[in-house]
Amino acid sequence: MRCVRQRRGDWLPGTEKRQHDWEEGTVEFTLDSAQWAKEQFGDCLLGDKRRTRRAVAYAKQVVENPSGSMPEQTEDWNDCKAAYRLFGQQDVTFEALARPHWQRTRNCPAGEYLLLGDTTELDYGKYRQVKGLGPTGNGGGQGFLLHSALMVAAQSEAIVGLAGQEIFLRRPRPRNESRYDRSQRSKESDVWGRVIDEIACPPESVTWTHVLDRGADNFEVYCHLLQNQCAWVVRARHLNRLVQIAEKTQVPLFEHLATLPIAGTYELKLRACQKSPARTARLAVRMGQVGLPQPKLRSPYVRRCGIGTITMDVVEVREINPPRGVAALHWVLYTSHRMTLFKDAWRIIEYYEKRWLIEEFHKALKTGCRAEERQYAVGKRLAALAGLLSVVAVRLLQLKAVARDQPDCPAQRVIPRLWLRALQILRKRSLPHCTVRQFYRHLAALGGFLGRKNDGEPGWIVLWRGFDKLALASKVLENAQKYG
Repeated sequence: MRCVRQRRGDWLPGTEKRQHDWEEGTVEFTLDSAQWAKEQFGDCLLGDKRRTRRAVAYAKQVVENPSGSMPEQTEDWNDCKAAYRLFGQQDVTFEALARPHWQRTRNCPAGEYLLLGDTTELDYGKYRQVKGLGPTGNGGGQGFLLHSALMVAAQSEAIVGLAGQEIFLRRPRPRNESRYDRSQRSKESDVWGRVIDEIACPPESVTWTHVLDRGADNFEVYCHLLQNQCAWVVRARHLNRLVQIAEKTQVPLFEHLATLPIAGTYELKLRACQKSPARTARLAVRMGQVGLPQPKLRSPYVRRCGIGTITMDVVEVREINPPRGVAALHWVLYTSHRMTLFKDAWRIIEYYEKRWLIEEFHKALKTGCRAEERQYAVGKRLAALAGLLSVVAVRLLQLKAVARDQPDCPAQRVIPRLWLRALQILRKRSLPHCTVRQFYRHLAALGGFLGRKNDGEPGWIVLWRGFDKLALASKVLENAQKYG
């Protein structure tokens, strides 16, 4: 359900009140598109320095018009032809373009960060003639699977960047395969562990907590997390799985949860969806500790790592007395963080609620950058372009975060003067003492944001639409100053 995207309500009487006793984190964000492109792609190893320069130049053009086609993004035919040639080079790959950004993200300052992991499909349609793609969906499409780990500040939700990714093809499952045979071969779900290994251990004075959905709920993933000294919050997939609650005593997880006392309750406002109306749900929280034993059918990796039973905490959130005909809100989370008080469980729930940001990243990639509408006839080129567009999609998400983290800062301190001048012309008003928050609201207005009393803060979609217009106007002013 979409409830995890909503801000929680007040505590009910008799429960412990939530307090924010941390310092809100901020993330440095470069507004100038040329400087940003150099920071993100200037260290790419593409086999030739000229290719790196071309990648930087094209990245600048993309970020100024993220939803445009390649001919629309480039300024003339020579630029467009050079961009097409760039993605045709053997050394220009998804990993080569994205890896410097991953390394930059992982080199984060001291603090606590969440790594939001998930897999999405890049579907290029059923009828296009493209070499090197695999099946998507139920087999009716063709494209790639893209697994990403988005790093955000644990307390402020400030988006740091992508810490690791992998793009791969879906392979058909062998026919008449036994459970044992499946446990011994490479599987699609192995990508969770590979990306965790790619990200590796956190730097000194840094804590990483991987926040993962039900697809990651398997013993191997927990082994990868332990070996890389990372914490985790993972939604349970199989509630009938046997867990160890005492020495040599195993029971199904759902039976053990039913024996745990209620640690506290809270209310959550839910939006309406197709299957349920808008409502305020009352939720009960239970928490405890379990041991996850090795599976009976062990993979070669599990046998090599030698990890036995994994002890972890578990928290259950269940709706009390849901409306008739409406499925009760219910999820169960495994975590390596120790929980002794209700506020500890509340923190774990908060971490999981931030997982929706990875879905916003997928939306930015597919809608904001139109990654699935790119016209190439070779899968390798589409994959390489997806690597560049992934970094651009992160920038689209960060646009909104800047206004939230530094709302009262004078805009002239962090925003190019040319942009402020262009914004004044487009908005037909003087903005002498504009703050960062006001700048972004005016920017969103260019993209269709009305700014009415109950509209809240603008989302990234209207921001990038406004940014697209502002970038074009700034370029016109810049050329007018150069050429009179």
